[in-house]
Amino acid sequence: MKNQKIKWGITGPGNIAAQFAADLVLIENAELTAVASRDISKAEDFAQKFNAAKSYDSYDLLFKDKEVDIIYIATPHNSHAELTIKALENGKHVLCEKPMALSYNDALRMIEASKKYNKFFMEAFWTRFIPSVKDVTEKINNGVIGNVNYIKADFAFHGSEREHKRLFDKELGGGALFDIGVYPLFLSYLLLGNPKEIIAKAIKHKNDIDLQTSMILQYESAQVVLHASIVSESDMKAIISGTNGRIELNAPWFVADGYSLFQNEEKEAVFSLPAFGKGYTHEIIECQNCILNNQIESELWSHQNSLDLSKIVEEVKLQIKLPF
Repeated sequence: MKNQKIKWGITGPGNIAAQFAADLVLIENAELTAVASRDISKAEDFAQKFNAAKSYDSYDLLFKDKEVDIIYIATPHNSHAELTIKALENGKHVLCEKPMALSYNDALRMIEASKKYNKFFMEAFWTRFIPSVKDVTEKINNGVIGNVNYIKADFAFHGSEREHKRLFDKELGGGALFDIGVYPLFLSYLLLGNPKEIIAKAIKHKNDIDLQTSMILQYESAQVVLHASIVSESDMKAIISGTNGRIELNAPWFVADGYSLFQNEEKEAVFSLPAFGKGYTHEIIECQNCILNNQIESELWSHQNSLDLSKIVEEVKLQIKLPF
């Protein structure tokens, strides 16, 4: 059973999908079977590059393809909910790029569809499955640095409107929060759960998307300071401090190849845990294992986890008055 080939379809053959497809070919029991784009030449080029047998000029045709087991949705954010629900209705399992939706209500609808049609669904938070992040999470849960009372994490780069059109496009759900701010929020949620209070401030573009957003999350006995920007850079290390030491995830922390453990202000140990391929491999393997075990959700990044995070993101969205 474990050697059964899982056949993948991809919607939206852009840059992320290309990195994903390059990792997919590294996995023995995975196969890219079909690609769909509204632009058939894009689908054909992508299919040729990654040895997919079929290319479609319509997502519906892909969802109706009897050979495809699971759809990876890599289209712009504003289409995630509708495409996910349609794929599930057609009996496909779904891995949907983060953020799964631009609103909590849409996120709920997606999870309900997964349950209704009894098909596997996961939000593609690849960072959850990166070896260093998994290892750090386990160590923290086992009390290696005591009780966590401070986290600092950011995700920032300098994007230009000319080169990163989608990022600056309001209609497509652009801006810092939904594209990259979800990552530091994810880390806070992963390690500390739901916050008691959130304070968020943004600097906006003239079209109302957020260019940069800073967030403070208040917990019972911890504070988290987070930042996301598409107009400036940062060191992109993540620091997790506890009553008994601290952990620093290597930059860029969301795909860290390792981390350092400090105790009594001294570096105790350095851990090297590089990802396999670019790092999408680990979430692909998780999806396939869940499907082969007849699970409709992952235990490591469950439906409830996605809903909780979506609610946190929604609160930030409301505070910084995003137009979505």
